Amino acid sequence: MSGLPRLGLLNDRDFGRLFAATALGQLGDRIIFLTLPLVAIATLHADEFQVGLLAATTTAGSLLVGLPAGAWVDRMRKRSVMIGTDLLRALALLTIPVASWTDLLTIRLLYAVALLHGVLTVFFDVAHVSYLPQLVGRDNLVEGNAKLSAIRSVTSIGGPAVAGPLVGLVGAPATLMASSAGMAMSGLCAATIRGREEKPEPSQRPQLSREIKEGLRFVCQHSALRAIILSDALFNLSLVMYQTMLLVFLERTMGLKPFGTGLVLSGMGCGALLGALTATTLSKRIGQGPVIWLATLATCPLAVLMPLARPGWTLYGGAVGLAALSMGGVVRVVAQSSLQQALTPDRLLGRMAATARFVSSGGIPLGGLMGGVSGSAFGATGTLWIGTAGMTLSALPTFLWWRARAGLG
Repeated sequence: MSGLPRLGLLNDRDFGRLFAATALGQLGDRIIFLTLPLVAIATLHADEFQVGLLAATTTAGSLLVGLPAGAWVDRMRKRSVMIGTDLLRALALLTIPVASWTDLLTIRLLYAVALLHGVLTVFFDVAHVSYLPQLVGRDNLVEGNAKLSAIRSVTSIGGPAVAGPLVGLVGAPATLMASSAGMAMSGLCAATIRGREEKPEPSQRPQLSREIKEGLRFVCQHSALRAIILSDALFNLSLVMYQTMLLVFLERTMGLKPFGTGLVLSGMGCGALLGALTATTLSKRIGQGPVIWLATLATCPLAVLMPLARPGWTLYGGAVGLAALSMGGVVRVVAQSSLQQALTPDRLLGRMAATARFVSSGGIPLGGLMGGVSGSAFGATGTLWIGTAGMTLSALPTFLWWRARAGLG
């Protein structure tokens, strides 16, 4: 019994159920990440353009409904949104193996499922971020976010490990049944949470455009939120550039086979887990504001160890750099998510989360395009250098905000 206090929020029954729901849903999501492209490549024999279009439809949800999703979620009970979107995602994914068994599976159906799943995921994520402060209280946000980040990191390691053997055993379409089951069980776990949130007070004159503008205005006028979102936008843009050429670098420059590439990338999941386990302690010792930019400055420059690597032992240094990058990213996200939630009134939580997601995700397609252009101009190695520089510089907006807040400017 002496170890129970160390569990912290996990001793709370309702948070424990949210934790379990997050674990199951994230496991299903990580299986999708690997399996959905394999359905297109191995089952439908899609060409490169079709595979790229599938990736675009998977992430298009944030751009299509990112901002209105926040306004809609703020009108509803967040827990109900999470349950509903989980169950709908499970049903959508189930159509792929069913279509495969009945010889009705087409690339167009795959696009439709990917787009629908992405849109539903936007609503789920916005509701999930908005629900946590109401479930655990604002004093426990750092711990709550850290524990949820820890389980996400575990599933980022375990998901591909589960998906790979399943694909080999039953094929890619049937493997999506595991993802569907994970989403459904996540929704059922969330449904067992006993605490009931109050239904948001309806606006006297509900108007979607006005509510979206209110959320945007709140974020843009708040110095801390504005700085965090600007940093996120630059970081994600640079990260996608880096990741776009990373696989090219590992395969063509380092000469790695798929198994070796998987081992190198799995180190990122290990780094993320370490970041989640240390995020609470670091936030308390360093301070929630400083740790946001310090985590970036301390870890992002180490990503340059990968383009410095050559075939042989120096590759281990590159893998360490990727793990450090992932660790710092999780520490930063835990700290800044907790700060964003703490600074935002309950009635605006959904719109704040949606605005942040919209800006962060908006750079993903552009980052991929810039990564391809940079790779053509400077090669994979040069693009990794550029991505490292951009990720490091992303600390600047949050550093300037903290400096002004501390009266050092």
